[in-house]
Amino acid sequence: MPLSDISIAGLHTAYAEGLSAETMVDAVFDRIEAVGDPGIFISVASRKDTLAAVEQLGAFDPVNKPLWGVPFAVKDNIDVAGYPTTAACPEFAYMPKKDATVVARLKAAGGIFIGKTNLDQFATGLVGVRSPYPVPKNVVDPELVPGGSSSGSAVATAHNIVTFALGTDTAGSGRVPAAMNDIVGLKPSLGAISTTGVVPACRTLDCVSIFARDPDDAWSAFEICAAYDESDPYSRRRNATVRRVDATGRRIAIPDADSIRFFGDKTQKAAFDAAVSSLVDRGFAIEAIDFSPLYAVADMLYEGAWVAERLAAVSGFMAEHPDALHPVTARIIGGARGLTAEDAFKGFYRLEALKRQAETLLEGIDLLVVPTVPTLYAVADLERDPIGPNSNLGTYTNFVNLLDMCGLAIPAGRRSDGLPFSITLLGRGGEDRLLMDIAGIVNGKAPGKPQAGNIDIVVVGAHLSGMPLNHELISLDARLVKTTRTLPEYRLFALPGTAPAKPGMLRVGPEDGRSIEVEIWSLSAASFASFVSAIGSPLGIGRIRLDDGSHRQGFLVEQIAVAGALDVSDHGGWRGYMTSLASEPA
Repeated sequence: MPLSDISIAGLHTAYAEGLSAETMVDAVFDRIEAVGDPGIFISVASRKDTLAAVEQLGAFDPVNKPLWGVPFAVKDNIDVAGYPTTAACPEFAYMPKKDATVVARLKAAGGIFIGKTNLDQFATGLVGVRSPYPVPKNVVDPELVPGGSSSGSAVATAHNIVTFALGTDTAGSGRVPAAMNDIVGLKPSLGAISTTGVVPACRTLDCVSIFARDPDDAWSAFEICAAYDESDPYSRRRNATVRRVDATGRRIAIPDADSIRFFGDKTQKAAFDAAVSSLVDRGFAIEAIDFSPLYAVADMLYEGAWVAERLAAVSGFMAEHPDALHPVTARIIGGARGLTAEDAFKGFYRLEALKRQAETLLEGIDLLVVPTVPTLYAVADLERDPIGPNSNLGTYTNFVNLLDMCGLAIPAGRRSDGLPFSITLLGRGGEDRLLMDIAGIVNGKAPGKPQAGNIDIVVVGAHLSGMPLNHELISLDARLVKTTRTLPEYRLFALPGTAPAKPGMLRVGPEDGRSIEVEIWSLSAASFASFVSAIGSPLGIGRIRLDDGSHRQGFLVEQIAVAGALDVSDHGGWRGYMTSLASEPA
């Protein structure tokens, strides 16, 4: 039985109404089978062991166990007792005797472990393809890279297999995959979450990150994970989980016109410009600043001291197993062998000088907003150039850990070509709560709280992101929830004589139907009533069955209106059909 809502709040509501945790477990494993992507998990818990973990929870108790019955996944450079830790290198694998501190805290809170996820080997990469295992497929477009290094965790979350997943983040590994798969990625302040039981990449910079589909779920998991750990010499007593702070009137800095980087991607630039306009509409003061000092910090991450730190983490293993590493991983880490202690100290001095420049630059600024990634890359791009695209993806992420900042990547709608767009909110170390509250305002919520009484609507055609009528939703302060697909029970037709061009979606049943790409938008009750009242025949509102088993209200067409209309179902959706028209020769 598929579950329509596996958010923490959704599951707990269902449990309170009688859903059994066993049913949840069955739904998770059925979902893994239905997704059918062998690249997501390196190892998966058995149904038997997962059900045994559920039985140990006892009666439903969300007060003492705030994650009671909530499924989660773990990146395979984080220890889970009884499951090998590989760091995506089979020869490196070992069997941990106990859980990493962060995993133990999640289990103690009632979380249900599902599996260990794939990654760029030894967490070295932002692309998600540097693994000896099958590469996880990007959820939005399988031709795109999934993002790394926490590729499997992001894909598992985006596929609705788990409520949230743990990743790690040293150079952006907890943010880039979130952007590439249209989900949330929380990179906490340094030391806020213990790294005891985590295979180090750069131990001084490593963070455990959290992927979720909603900031509220990411924050709920973070509040449980974040705690001082005496066993971790890099753990800090940070006030990162303070109660809500005032997020209004904050000054936000963005890269200025001379320093912003999109590597020629005009579509990405347009999406960021729209996101900035939305921030202005929400009342934020925007200031454009020169990001050059931050880029200079970013460049240091793969120079000198910090490459040597990666080598220090695995040098013994590399010496004993010189052929075990992925070729690109070996090339990057092995490049540190010629460095000296003198190089390291020069790097430390250089970083401190740049930190001082950054402090001056950011004086009076409350937070930064940047595109999570400057452009999007396909798997084929990495086959041609395994280094360049990876470096570019770190443009707005590489400097963050070196400057002890926290970050929150959040979906920010779709580009005009339908691909996902994400922004990252960046704050000073310890200001994780502020980022969550800003995200709430950006998403049209009261800070940190879901919007009560909102109504979701499924849109199919001209109201999709980037389409001619999308402005009607935007003008009503509607919020894009996600892009998804229907069950394969519908046909899509191009309705004749409509301007702008519109489709009609008709339910025909599983024998003749197709799965159609749609978007879910959320509106207030008043806005929903206003929007629906403007719909004219032959379109109407009906219940649409989605591929995750849920139902939503959305656009359907009267059967009489499709007589003689062009059937465009095989394009997979209205955007696919419109793209095909644009590519036809004039």
